[in-house]
Amino acid sequence: MKAVLYKTGGVENLYLGTAPKPTAGKTQVLIRVEYTALNRADTLQRRGLYPSPSLPPGQPDILGLEVSGVIEEVGGECAGTWK
Repeated sequence: MKAVLYKTGGVENLYLGTAPKPTAGKTQVLIRVEYTALNRADTLQRRGLYPSPSLPPGQPDILGLEVSGVIEEVGGECAGTWK
């Protein structure tokens, strides 16, 4: 999948790259992102000052906490209607 990736440092280290497509965990949904934005938390994450709370250890840090899109996959322990 395409993703905005980064190397530690300034904004000049942001780049469009590819990352493995994730799967939804048992309490998560997977969203096919149509739109995203970078906010203050993303800029702090890029500088190593804001750990991504939703990623388990070993997962890539992908910027863009704010997204809009279509739910493609629903984890088995999710409650409610998601589609």
